[in-house]
Formats: sequence, C-alpha cells, structure tokens
Amino acid sequence: MPVEPSVLAAMQDMPPLVTEGASVADIRAAYRRQCVVEPVSDRLPVGGVEDRTIGADLPIRIYRPQGPGPHPTIVYFHGGGWVFGDLDTHDSPCRALCQQVDAVVVSVDYRLAPEHPFPAGVQDALTATRWVADNLDELGADPARLAVAGDSAGGNFAAVVSQQLLDDGPPIAAQVLFYPTTDVSRRYPSGPMFADGYLLDRRALKLFGQAYLTGPADVTDPRISPLLFDRLGELPPAVVVTSEYDPIRDQGVAYAAALRDAGVRVEELQFAGMIHGFLTMPGVPAARRAIEESFALVRKIL
Repeated sequence: MPVEPSVLAAMQDMPPLVTEGASVADIRAAYRRQCVVEPVSDRLPVGGVEDRTIGADLPIRIYRPQGPGPHPTIVYFHGGGWVFGDLDTHDSPCRALCQQVDAVVVSVDYRLAPEHPFPAGVQDALTATRWVADNLDELGADPARLAVAGDSAGGNFAAVVSQQLLDDGPPIAAQVLFYPTTDVSRRYPSGPMFADGYLLDRRALKLFGQAYLTGPADVTDPRISPLLFDRLGELPPAVVVTSEYDPIRDQGVAYAAALRDAGVRVEELQFAGMIHGFLTMPGVPAARRAIEESFALVRKIL
C-alpha cells in the first residue's frame, strides 16, 4: 500500500535527519526538536520517573507503573543511528511502554559516536542491563521477566545484549526489536528501494556507518551485525517489528526469519504504509495505532 496518509502529511513537516553540511551537534539538536514533547503536562502519565547515574558515568531513566508489582522489566536502548538520541528524545515511547505493558522501563543514555565509536555503546548497554538485573528488588520487578528492547540502533543493541549475556547472564526473557539494524555486512533489497524520501535516507545511513564503525572488519562482527551470531538457536523469544517503507526493513525481516529457522519463538509485525522511526511519532494517528498494537504484543509475550 502507499505511505499511510497521516504519515505522509507528517513527513511534509519533518526535515531530513541529516542535512548537507550539518554538524553532528546540529543533527542532534534538530532531532531533539522533532522528538521532545513539550510541555511536560502533555506527557503520558506513569507511576513515577527517576533519573540516575550508574557505573562510572552512565545516565539512566527509570519509569515505574502506577499499579503494584512485581512487574516485568524492560531495559530500553533508544534509536538514532548510534549518533543521536537521548533520554528525552525517547521519553514518549518509554512512557507508553511503561503504561501499556505495565512494566518498569529503564532507558539508557549510552555513549554516542563519533566521539565514542564501537564498542562503547555495546559496553554501556551491557553495563545497564547487568545493573538492572542486580537491582530488580528495588525496582519492584519480576526476575523471571527481564527483557531488553530498542528501536533502530537501539534494536541492534537489544539483539546484541541478548547474545552477549548467554553465557554469564543475567537471563533475558525476551528481546523486543523495533525496525532494528541487524546486518551491515551485505546489501538488502529494501536499502536502495527506500533510501530516499522516507526520512531515514542514504545520507543518514552513510553518516551512521562512518561515525560508529572503526574499520571494514567491523561489519562482520556479530556485535554490530547480530544476524551473523553463530548461536541464534539459544536466544530468548523475540518480538520483531518492521515498517514497509524503511531502507533497513529487510534486515529486521531476515533476523526474524533466522531466529525462527533456529527454533526461537518469534512474534513478527510489519506495518504497511509506515516509515522508520514511528515510535517517536505518537501524534501521527497511524503511528499511534502501530505503537499500541506493538506494545500489546510485548505485553502478551511478557
């Protein structure tokens, strides 16, 4: 189907993620202006929100549901191509996830490239997940329902964390991947098909690769391309959500298929007429419906 009309209308007011000649600081500021919900009174209510710093200097934000626990817990990694995004740009989807799944959500403000290229973000994602696992009692969480989730580059981190924790834990109950990057080692048909005109474009994708990767060999490292991991059959159940008009759509589809072929339970959704990044577009009716349907599936699997 064509791009959903409410999405198409919203795209008219969305600047490109990366404009010609823009600095990284400019790109980050523009993305914040697009995503941050103001005023505070317009934000979805949850039981409580708390900012903390863990480890050496890793900011997190904890969202608690309104009802009594124990709750499932979701460690959330924001999108932004490993280059932009923060706790505020993804405050809206984390609130919705907390409210609609009735889960404790811990959002992670991992280090960004190009100042901190691979594997800095992966290291922060692992640090945060282990901290959450060590503090489940304080969080009012159910130890049997610890999940990792993320969108785009954050979906990449959620997949990688699930893999990296297989041997020494903590055990992950589910990996929830929204339009994730899963394999940068090869080209997929959706790349050239949707690389122009659908918000996430070839200019942005080029910047992300240049900023995050440290050399050509990185593309086949499973910590960057989790589809290449050699123990997929040992991974936890997955929710994989993709969008029709997304240049990295086929990476998510391929990862879901590989997990399923390896014997992993996979719940897969693909939204027709939708573009990359819909989690941060709650004001767009079609995006809001996709968010609600996705989060209902997450609640079911947890």
